[in-house]
Amino acid sequence: MFTFHPDQKILNRYAQVLVRFALGGGKGIKRGEVVRVSANESARPLFLAVCNAVVDAGGHVISHYAPDDEQGDKRRNESYTRYFYEQAEQHQLDFFPDKYLKGLMNQMDHSIFLLSTNDPHALRGVDPKKIMRRGVALKPFMDWRNEKEWAGKFTWTIALYGTAAMAAEAGLSEKAYWNQIIKACFLDHPNPVAKWKQIYRELEKYRTKLNKLAPQTESLHAVGPDMDLWVKLGEKRQWLGGSGRNIPSFELFTSPDWRGTEGWIRFNQPLYRYSNKITGIQLWFKNGRVVKSSAKSNEKLLKQMIATPGADRIGEYSLTDRRFSRITKFMAETLFDENMGGPQGNTHLALGMSYRDTYAGDAAKLTKKQALALGFNDSSVHTDIISTTPRVVTAHLKNGSRKIIYANGQFVL
Repeated sequence: MFTFHPDQKILNRYAQVLVRFALGGGKGIKRGEVVRVSANESARPLFLAVCNAVVDAGGHVISHYAPDDEQGDKRRNESYTRYFYEQAEQHQLDFFPDKYLKGLMNQMDHSIFLLSTNDPHALRGVDPKKIMRRGVALKPFMDWRNEKEWAGKFTWTIALYGTAAMAAEAGLSEKAYWNQIIKACFLDHPNPVAKWKQIYRELEKYRTKLNKLAPQTESLHAVGPDMDLWVKLGEKRQWLGGSGRNIPSFELFTSPDWRGTEGWIRFNQPLYRYSNKITGIQLWFKNGRVVKSSAKSNEKLLKQMIATPGADRIGEYSLTDRRFSRITKFMAETLFDENMGGPQGNTHLALGMSYRDTYAGDAAKLTKKQALALGFNDSSVHTDIISTTPRVVTAHLKNGSRKIIYANGQFVL
């Protein structure tokens, strides 16, 4: 049941940001390009606005519109996803519609995914092994998408449509929840696309400085009350950010050499994954792998995820500068929580798949063998886990010197 509906003007601005800015690496779509728009029924108002914006831009829409998943004894059979995981046999979990998905990947130039849910816990109690097995089966589609993206022929973005259930999960009213979305995405500006371009120009200054330092950097050392973690940056790495992937996104990130991760980290933000909530996560690394993990809730799911091939290694390291983000509240959604500002900014790392386009070269020409030799990780999962507690990040340079790059929630280069 919805008691708050964002104004149509806000929805139209939101759609414009996604279609005319986020896609195309900040340039928007071109006339005649194909955009797959994916959403559940709870996001219907924004789904319609986005489809209309694609048409207005001269593009073509491939619609992927699905019912919401909801849990409950009386409504369980109404959730296809839950029913599937409860009833599917092994051959059904392993099914990969290769002809359909290959054709889809060949056809589309862009993808917009609208996050929304009427039940953040729709899959509570489902066997995590089945969820992970299904993810492994679908990995070839993700690989095709990545290859097309690295070749510069595909872009994507993700956005959030708030629901009453999501607001309640975050402890906010629907209006307060939407106020965070509106502020974070600059939808209160008369021209949010222009505002986004301004923000990314400013963010680019720090990305340029980080990339200038990258060839000289051996490792990063993050120290704070919740972490003492070493991350090996790796050879031929670059920092990315400001590309339009994810709206909002204020982070600068890289995919380090997973083999050089050492130490421990505790995460004060809960992880929402597979329609479950995991809290109090702690990870210990040795020789690049998670050697110990714990959680206050849903620890079994965390450990099953980590047991997935490649998911015991780091695939991303990210920092968000508090000066750019207008997100001040916990949103119970990784898309927003990993971009929270607040007094200490935030850091997140991802277990699993690396972003191979953080290679400082032509990622399209980087073979899988070469990527693995450089310490890029491969996995069917990519799980972002977030901390907003204080930290100082120091770059240890190859000449033996040190340089603090992040402190008090902001870049200090």
